[in-house]
Amino acid sequence: MFWLPLPAAGLVAARRVRVRRLWGRGLATADMTKGLVLGIYAKDKEEDVPQLTSAGESFNKQVAGKLREMLNISGPPLKAGKTRTFYGLHKDFPSVVVVGLGKRSAGVDNLENWHEGKENIRAAVAAGCRQVQDLELPAVEVDPCGDAQAAAEGAVLGLYEYDDLKQKKKMAVSAKLYGSGDEEAWQKGVLFASGQNLARQLMESPANEMTPTRFADIIQKQLRSASDKTEVHIRPKSWIEEQEMGSFLSVAKGSDEPPVFLEIHYTGSSNASEAPLVFVGKGITFDSGGISIKPSANMDLMRADMGGAATICSAIVSAAKLSLPINIIGLAPLCENMPSGKANKPGDVVRAKNGKTIQVDNTDAEGRLILADALCYAHTFNPKVIINAATLTGAMDIALGSGATGVFTNCDGLWKQLFEASIETGDRVWRMPLFEHYTRQVLDCQLADVNNLGKYRSAGACTAAAFLKEFVTHSKWAHLDIAGVMTNKDEVPYLRKGMSGRPTRTLIEFLLRFSQNSA
Repeated sequence: MFWLPLPAAGLVAARRVRVRRLWGRGLATADMTKGLVLGIYAKDKEEDVPQLTSAGESFNKQVAGKLREMLNISGPPLKAGKTRTFYGLHKDFPSVVVVGLGKRSAGVDNLENWHEGKENIRAAVAAGCRQVQDLELPAVEVDPCGDAQAAAEGAVLGLYEYDDLKQKKKMAVSAKLYGSGDEEAWQKGVLFASGQNLARQLMESPANEMTPTRFADIIQKQLRSASDKTEVHIRPKSWIEEQEMGSFLSVAKGSDEPPVFLEIHYTGSSNASEAPLVFVGKGITFDSGGISIKPSANMDLMRADMGGAATICSAIVSAAKLSLPINIIGLAPLCENMPSGKANKPGDVVRAKNGKTIQVDNTDAEGRLILADALCYAHTFNPKVIINAATLTGAMDIALGSGATGVFTNCDGLWKQLFEASIETGDRVWRMPLFEHYTRQVLDCQLADVNNLGKYRSAGACTAAAFLKEFVTHSKWAHLDIAGVMTNKDEVPYLRKGMSGRPTRTLIEFLLRFSQNSA
């Protein structure tokens, strides 16, 4: 006897009927709480037969060929990312979800700038695990599909959904590797995906919950539990004033919520005095635009305007869990941008930590104001590299959408490292220009040394990067504008709708490769 796939609406009911029948056949002792996700490849040639993965073939033998038999009669071959569910095949797995992996030969696509095979695995495994979740099974075992790390990332990212504040929650599903595959690679994938999920949680949380103080407390707790080689400094307003961070303070003063300058250290190198990498993240926990107030439509999304801080801190937490043999410092200026009688006004002039004066012509261009001081402070650590991440400009979203993070850098080698890391993770980056053409547009300023707004409306992402460059003297610096990748609607199939946590995995992969090349 075999069961064919059923429409989604009948899945849970069919499963329960099948369970009752299995009980009637003396299988009451079987574990009926686990699902199984197995992969199948697309045909390379029209005359070929779709091939199961090695784990799939092994399972097919365990069930005397019934899986292959059912696949052959249940419809056309599965396309990449599509699923088909079968019931009652095996006493340990009441539901088996077969997922389409695309072609086995899929590798790095130089037009797409990612590893197509890995992306196919992530998408397929995520779809399969969600199917198991819809069946209300609390556990799933996952076929490594030829790349256990990518499979783990697909499972952990695909199952995540922010429901912390809801009474009714989706079934929590724990995923583990099926069979005796590469457990080390699986755990690495779990770690990478968990890092991105931490950033997603921070970004998705409402601004009245995720205040600067609360953000700092969460990162402190996460970092301390990750490694004993860590140090956290939650700097109060008095410290920010002592550092003469007038640009940062000018944004923070509009809100009653006190600002925090979060400084985190991970000392993984055997030489504690070895020069660190410094990551800087924009930490606006809510951005109303200030006096230059934003339109009300979609303003709620501005709870994630601390995405830069969320991604860089999550990447450092993950690096600590990986015990990478390098030193890393994370800096996150945290505050709200609100309108009030104390807020910045268009035309105000403020002074940054390096002494440069800034004409604030638009209070909604506040991210660059807080980053200016943080970048100046970053230089005091004599770092090997400075990388900052920020949901900086709507213009970045217009330019690249959610396809890739825009990277502005003064170092070809650093660009190459970021680019190669992004091919591996599928969370892509794209290089943008740092022309003098844009610098002239922010230096043409009536009242101060530099203007926080470009002279013209065009190329807003480029003029914002040119502004930041005025506060950088280091020869290895990269600015990541992540505004376009802040949210996910349906573009990345293994992420549910909501805040994306991108590009956390690319930053982790960059750190991993940097540590290996430095060894």
